[in-house]
Amino acid sequence: MMSNAAKRSILRWIHIVFSIPIIGYVYSPFEELPNYAPVVRFVSIPVLVLTGLWMWKGHVLRQLISKKST
Repeated sequence: MMSNAAKRSILRWIHIVFSIPIIGYVYSPFEELPNYAPVVRFVSIPVLVLTGLWMWKGHVLRQLISKKST
């Protein structure tokens, strides 16, 4: 299995990589916003929310999952 440090590192990098389209969305010219909108709205933000919640409260979710399986 993977160590906890490796899992945190992977989650952090996923979080960083998926924030790049948001930066492009914010700083792009107004004419190019329709090109960025679907990617930011339907891919980047959900991934950022999920990875952020997992890094913040993942230990609580793991405890809930382990209690249900026993």
